[in-house]
Amino acid sequence: MLQVILLLFLLSAGVVVTGWFCRTPGARVRRHRRYRQTAERVLTRLPQLVSDGARLNYLRRINPYVFEELLLLALENQGLKVIRNPSYSGDGGLDGQVLIAGERWLIQAKRYSRSISPQHIRDFGELLARENCCGFFIHTGRTGRKSRDGLQTYPQVQLVSGQRLLHLLAGRADWYPHKTNGEYINVHDRCSF
Repeated sequence: MLQVILLLFLLSAGVVVTGWFCRTPGARVRRHRRYRQTAERVLTRLPQLVSDGARLNYLRRINPYVFEELLLLALENQGLKVIRNPSYSGDGGLDGQVLIAGERWLIQAKRYSRSISPQHIRDFGELLARENCCGFFIHTGRTGRKSRDGLQTYPQVQLVSGQRLLHLLAGRADWYPHKTNGEYINVHDRCSF
């Protein structure tokens, strides 16, 4: 009798675990697709807003995962190769990657309504140092003095916010100043603009 109960328990546990593994990727894929579709709608909506202030306020209210997808979509629209993470959370501070002139740049996306945290700049700078590459810290918030000081400590961190963020989303080449004749120039050795 005990063997039958144990066998039934193991079978039911196997069904639950198998069902969980089978269902999770489908849900993840659907959620990822939904965020991308929403990002496409946001990218279409932004030019219709009356001012840059209205655009930034709109961006501050969207879902943080949609904001990540929005940035990756804007980079793809500029002809750059983007590498997406398999999941949105638990990414260790890395929200995506982009290849510019053959060099890998990491992306940290923060959809803030207030000032950015200097600790986030430090964490991202340390990640870039470990990965030996440069990166874009892209955000919708305000950049305080302590965060700006942190940027001096980590020159491989390139801040993209305000006008520069809006230029990226509008498809303008001047968000990345090292572009000539339609080609991106490698600035990996300096990482600074």
